[in-house]
Amino acid sequence: MYSEFLTSQKMVVALLESASQGIISINREGRIVLTNRRAEEMFGYAREELVGARIEILLPESRRAAHGRQRDDYMAQPRIRPMGIGMDLAGRRKDGIEFPVEVSLSNIETEQGFFAIAFVSDISQRKTLEEQLLQAQKMEAVGRLAGGVAHDFNNMLTVITGYNRMILDELSPMDPLRGYAEEVLKAADRAAAITNQLLAFSRRQIIQPRVISVNTVVSHTEKMLRRLLGEDIQLVLDLPVGVGNIKADPNQIAQAIVNLAVNARDAMPTGGRIAVETANVHLDENYVRTHLGVQPGDFVMIAMSDTGYGMDASTRQRIFEPFFTTKMQGKGTGLGLATVYGTVKQAGGDIWVYSEVGQGTTFKLYFPRVDEAAAETEAPGAEKAAAGGETVLVVEDEQAVRELTVKMMEQLGYVVLAAASGAAALEIAQAYAGKIALLVTDVVMPHMSGRQVADQLLAARQDLKVLYLSGYTENTVIHHGVLDNGVDFLPKPFSREALGRKVREILGKAAADR
Repeated sequence: MYSEFLTSQKMVVALLESASQGIISINREGRIVLTNRRAEEMFGYAREELVGARIEILLPESRRAAHGRQRDDYMAQPRIRPMGIGMDLAGRRKDGIEFPVEVSLSNIETEQGFFAIAFVSDISQRKTLEEQLLQAQKMEAVGRLAGGVAHDFNNMLTVITGYNRMILDELSPMDPLRGYAEEVLKAADRAAAITNQLLAFSRRQIIQPRVISVNTVVSHTEKMLRRLLGEDIQLVLDLPVGVGNIKADPNQIAQAIVNLAVNARDAMPTGGRIAVETANVHLDENYVRTHLGVQPGDFVMIAMSDTGYGMDASTRQRIFEPFFTTKMQGKGTGLGLATVYGTVKQAGGDIWVYSEVGQGTTFKLYFPRVDEAAAETEAPGAEKAAAGGETVLVVEDEQAVRELTVKMMEQLGYVVLAAASGAAALEIAQAYAGKIALLVTDVVMPHMSGRQVADQLLAARQDLKVLYLSGYTENTVIHHGVLDNGVDFLPKPFSREALGRKVREILGKAAADR
């Protein structure tokens, strides 16, 4: 009874038609004698078109000749086995589109003759996810390297720019050396801009996000975009009413839009069209299955499309890598799209690009939607009081940076205590009988972090204010590159003027609160 059940024609047909794999059987001549519903869907042929056709119609043309020889070998020595271990196998649909497959082979001898049976799986989705995983791992590794390099480089730039400004203070406008010093300062500023882009890519840039209206940010960039793009490029904005809010740094979002626009402009040297669109979107399970690292939910999309050259697949794979560029030497740093990538990822979003050669490019930036109202722009504060001779404790393990910071603070009119480590800072503070108004400390230091120094000093000096300095941050003070509320931070490299403004902001607020 059981044997009859298994061999009944209805049961065999039911098994074939319900299988999730494409099932195809061929005879010794390589002609298809049987196929199931899934194989029809996978390859785009009707069953009547497949039965009687040679199996090679389902393969890319470049592989058909070799497959004929491999099929003859299999028919001579049939066996049950998976095909193509360690190889990339591909199928070809009726419309000519090729797609990756996995194939397992079996065979059967019947009264009608010998037949091979192929079980075919479309692995396009799996391949896409594998490629995304490899890309994400590569980007993470490059990001760690970029962030580390930027951190060390920012320490050096702090010293270069700081002392150079002091030199400029001593040189008269007529001094022939002043032009040289100004060129050094310009080069240092450009280097600082590059390190900031590296930090943005590696998601270690310091940001202070707030709830913002995406439409407002895009609208505010319109004037700048039209000036950058020129008259031969048409800019079209589609900003529907009701598009939601996101939590991000508005300056970073605006910079991402500008970077995409500049890239689009360069891809249209004879003119063209750029369209910027915003929309509320819901990314569902279907999207998540093919986009690694994305959680389903409500998002706000910023899409930018152009009518430029477009890109091939190999270029699309590398566009977000730092210093990768298709532009002529000297025409770009290759950091624009890397910065956009870091901005979107740091905000918890996703970025997707579609492009074909000659058909233009579309970037879609997705940011998690929030229900909170957009924060209002803060009104300018009152002019900060001048330095009042307060005592400041500077803690920095890098000697050159420490000495420069001390000189800057002294020139700004403060009494300065200096320590090369957290332990030394605790000893100095314990021995100092007077009031210490402000602790200025590096974030990442050996043995004791800036946060740990601050916590211990605050236990004894509760009115102490704290200013953190760093080239990049990766400790308890800053979580995932986002500042805790109420924490004062100044990124390296910084100028004496920037340091002075920040210190007065902190101490001025402290005086107002008393």
